[in-house]
Amino acid sequence: MLGRLLLAAAACIVLATAVACNPAPSVTPTQPSPQEKPEQTTTAAGFSLTSEHFKPGETIPPRFTCDGANISPELAWSNAPPGTVTFALIADDPDAPSGVYTHWVIFDVPAAVHSLLSGVPRAEQLDNGAIQGRNDAGSIGYTGPCPPSGTHHYRFTVYALNAKLELQPGATKQQVLEAMKGHILGQAQLVGTYQRVLR
Repeated sequence: MLGRLLLAAAACIVLATAVACNPAPSVTPTQPSPQEKPEQTTTAAGFSLTSEHFKPGETIPPRFTCDGANISPELAWSNAPPGTVTFALIADDPDAPSGVYTHWVIFDVPAAVHSLLSGVPRAEQLDNGAIQGRNDAGSIGYTGPCPPSGTHHYRFTVYALNAKLELQPGATKQQVLEAMKGHILGQAQLVGTYQRVLR
């Protein structure tokens, strides 16, 4: 009987030693691979986008929507980061029922240009050298807010880039976003709202 007890005690000592010397491996949180990480962009200090027609969070005047002349509003940006070669601008509606709706895509705006007057022509290339892409209405240039119901938010985002994108006129927002990867020095955004008064 005593022999069995001694044998059991020895087995316990061996087991305890094995556990102490081989602790359970620690669990490290899974990190996303570099391919999964989103594009890192820098919002440069002081880089801003404004409009003389509406302030952040304010209603966009009807003349810039489908209820009016459906022309683009005046936009101006300042304090672009050093090294800027071109600008790109995207206007979209994240509240659209079918997902984010693109209203305007414009790129390769020269670094010397710091504003767009209201009523930008719906041309593939502007006099200042900028190129316009295709909106989700299927046309070149700007198409204004036209929400089916409720109040929608309209984001105007300007990107400062260290290169020309060299895309063709009519490029989509997704093509522009893809081409901008690795070239964004900073970005600035202006958000306005609009709700239609349906009769």
